Amino acid sequence: MQCHRIEELIELLKPVWLAHNNLNLAQMLTQLAEEAGFDGQLSDLTDDVLIYHLKMRGTAKDTMIPGIQKDCEDDFKSALLKARGIQS
Repeated sequence: MQCHRIEELIELLKPVWLAHNNLNLAQMLTQLAEEAGFDGQLSDLTDDVLIYHLKMRGTAKDTMIPGIQKDCEDDFKSALLKARGIQS
């Protein structure tokens, strides 16, 4: 994991962990993994899952994931033209 990813994860994790200060780190990560719908081994949990879950935690289920919204097109024709390098 790169340094900036660690810093981002700690920044996002800090307020959640302070709200649940009775949990140790492993318990907090397990809780976040369960909330995110991750059902694998904790050792297989990626930083991406944690970061996106922490960013999206508390938002509506249909809210667009940050970073994907900028690439969304309202209709297929616009998306196809943009992919081919032709702006409509």
